[in-house]
Amino acid sequence: MSTFLWVIVPYLCLAIFVVGHFWRYKYDKFGWTTRSSQLYEDRMLRLGSPLFHFGMLGVVGGHVIGLLIPQSWTDALGISHHTYHVVAVAGGLAAGVMATVGLAILIYRRRTVGPVFSATTPMDKVMYFFLGLVMLLGMWNTVLGASGLEEYNYREGVSVWYRSFLAFQPDASLMADAPFGFQAHALVAFIIFALWPFTRLVHVFSAPIGYVTRPYIVYRSRDLTAAGGNRAVPRGWEKS
Repeated sequence: MSTFLWVIVPYLCLAIFVVGHFWRYKYDKFGWTTRSSQLYEDRMLRLGSPLFHFGMLGVVGGHVIGLLIPQSWTDALGISHHTYHVVAVAGGLAAGVMATVGLAILIYRRRTVGPVFSATTPMDKVMYFFLGLVMLLGMWNTVLGASGLEEYNYREGVSVWYRSFLAFQPDASLMADAPFGFQAHALVAFIIFALWPFTRLVHVFSAPIGYVTRPYIVYRSRDLTAAGGNRAVPRGWEKS
């Protein structure tokens, strides 16, 4: 079971992530979009979108540092485990709260605004569920670690497994020994990676690079005197 959960499932999700993006780009280029719903409602969007996206930047940055940078490196820099833990918990909670509140606003908006709800695909609804679940599990693990109710150094377990997974030498025993909260968080995260190519999340890999080299667009105002010589074009309610 450990091999299935922590070797087969992660690599299967990773394969779907890579092949799915290739398929989506090849056969659905016009669908490679966020399907913006700003025209339908923008008051809640102006609040929820920045909270979610800036919060997610902090969450992703924290995961990159926590999972990819070995503890021996921070120890070599003189950063104690306690100092690292305090900074990680404080930053993680702040970013997690921002992202969670932003996502809650966006989901509420999508459910209560009729046109926005009608523009939501079934796959996006599934994605929102798992995205909310993985964020709640992450916050739960952070709160437990901050409160001292669960003594577990993920940098000696989960992080080592993740780096071994990326190196194609996964050690399933490291995740098998992790607390249930971390296991659930990791599994749900891999499910999101498998769903990613088939939802609006593909816009993460979109960048307006073509804007740098495209020709300038020239805008010209209408010459109001051209149509009638020296006389200005009459207003719509005036007889010509």
